[in-house]
Formats: sequence, C-alpha cells, structure tokens
Amino acid sequence: MSRKFNVAVVGATGAVGNEMLKVLAERKFPIGELRLLASERSAGTFLDFGDDGFQVHKLTQDSFSGIDIALFSAGGDRSKEFCPAAAAAGAVCVDNSSAWRMDPEVPLVVPEVNPQDIALYKRKGIIANPNCSTIQMVVALKPLHDAAHITRIVVSTYQAVSGTGQKAIDELRIQVGELLNGRPAASKVYPHQIAFNCLPHIDSFLANGYTKEEMKMVNETRKILGDDRIRVTATTVRVPVFYGHSEAVNIETEKKLTADQARELLSTAPGVLVVDDPAKGLYPLPIDAAGQDLTYVGRIREDESIANGLNLWVVADNLRKGAATNAVQIAEVLVEKYL
Repeated sequence: MSRKFNVAVVGATGAVGNEMLKVLAERKFPIGELRLLASERSAGTFLDFGDDGFQVHKLTQDSFSGIDIALFSAGGDRSKEFCPAAAAAGAVCVDNSSAWRMDPEVPLVVPEVNPQDIALYKRKGIIANPNCSTIQMVVALKPLHDAAHITRIVVSTYQAVSGTGQKAIDELRIQVGELLNGRPAASKVYPHQIAFNCLPHIDSFLANGYTKEEMKMVNETRKILGDDRIRVTATTVRVPVFYGHSEAVNIETEKKLTADQARELLSTAPGVLVVDDPAKGLYPLPIDAAGQDLTYVGRIREDESIANGLNLWVVADNLRKGAATNAVQIAEVLVEKYL
C-alpha cells in the first residue's frame, strides 16, 4: 500500500499503548505521521518507535487535527471525553476501554470473527475493542459456532496481572521477592496478596453477585457473535502470572461436534494455533503465548456429562491479541477497505 495514514496513539505511555507501538512497527502499518498522546504528567517524555524517538504530547480536545486513525488505550473516562472530539476532527477511533463496547451504535470487533461490523464505524466514528478475555474466547469459538451453533458457554478465566497494568506487574514481582526472603508482602493494587495466590475478583462486584469483568464476557460475547440467545456464564480469576490469560471453556451446541471435528475446524481457523497432545505434555501455556498474537487452543475433549458438549483450554497474550494487536488489526481492515 502506497498511501500513508496519520495515526495517534492515546495513552501511549501505558502498558497497552507501548504494545500498540510495538505492534504497529512489527506489522509495518503504513504510517505517515505518528502522534503520541498521554496525560500532562507524561507529556514531554520520548518513546521509541522503530529506529526513532517520538515526543509524547498532552492529550487535549484539539489533539486530532489531521489524524486518520486514533488508537485509544487511556481508560474509559478519557475515551468518553476525547473519542467524540477525535471523531469530530475526522479520525476513526479504535477504543480499547469499555466505554463504548455496548453502545448499539458502536461496532464491537474481533477481525477473525466479525470483520464486517467494522463498516458500522460511520455511525459515530468509533470502533470498540472488546475485553481481553472475551477476544481470545470468541476467536476460538467462532468456527465451532459456525459449524454447530453454540447454545451455552461456561467459562472460567485465569488472568495475568498485566491486565491491571504496570503497577500490578510491579506488585507481583515485589511480593514474590519479599515473601521468598521471609518478609511480609504489602498489597496496594489488589485487595489481597496476589503472589502465590488466586483472586476470584476482577473489577467491582454487581448486585447479581457477578463482577463487571464477568458480565463483560457475557454481554460482549453475544454482541460479537451476533446472537443474544447464547447463554453465557463466567467466573474470572486473577492469578500470579505476568503475561497471558488462560481460560477453561465449556460449550454446549445444537449439533454434535466430536473432539476430532473440533480440532480439524480449529486447525484451519484464522488466528488460532492448536496445541493438543497431552500424552506428550503439549497444551497451551501462558509462557508460550506471551509475546505472540495467536490464540492457543488445546485440551479439546468431549463433555461426557451432556450430549453435545466440548471442553477447551484457551490461552493468549492479553496485551497483544487481547488488546494492542486486535486494535491494530482493526485499523488494518479500516485502511484496506474503508479509508
């Protein structure tokens, strides 16, 4: 592609913003001007992009003149405040926060699953990036849903601390060091110690007993797959892993799918890598998925408690496919088909 596009990265100094820069460079996105935006606290710092350093500028309502695509990862409040301004200036916003995901006028997109919905960006000039745990699950389930129609999903997640941000990464690292040296570990980011522990608590609790994270998986899955009839229930757990979310997924389908049929479907599915030979100790691991863009699927087996059921183990890098890479893939479809 000979045409270049002016790109803004909002929240460029954060964990996902940094990953967005890496992915843009790795995938050789056709960038004309690159504009890095963040809070006043980060303004004036420099970040590397390829072989060059770019200064970070303060995010304002006037930051988007001449920008074609704005990749947002600065939190929901800033997205609500600044995405409309960016869209009004002519930019298409790809937003990584939860601010716009359930807006009926904003498409919620995983390119391997529902790329056709990107065309709906024209309603508000915004495309929503789904929750990290939802993204990897629907990438794995889309080919199975197309083949046999999923009627129910039961998912338990094991989510890395990087999903909370750099402070959580630091907290796990420091806690491990303190505990291994016989000292008490302070908990500031999480309500309890995360080192050598599991917390069944991601985001705040709602009146129905679920957390916001769990209900994101319920509602976003239905929207992305375009089927409100799918019954979804989720339990989301934070685990002492730095990078890479893991999920135990159980599905029930209208038509029977054997484990072998599921493996065959997934082996040719876009964005999926099947790693499924337990006899040889081969199954998806977060340490293998870290730094990668694929969704790893293994432990594929039939649920013997119901007629049409399957169990799967799904792993992906939450900062890449779960956030930055998915956003850049959306931008790639935008420049290929719509801009």
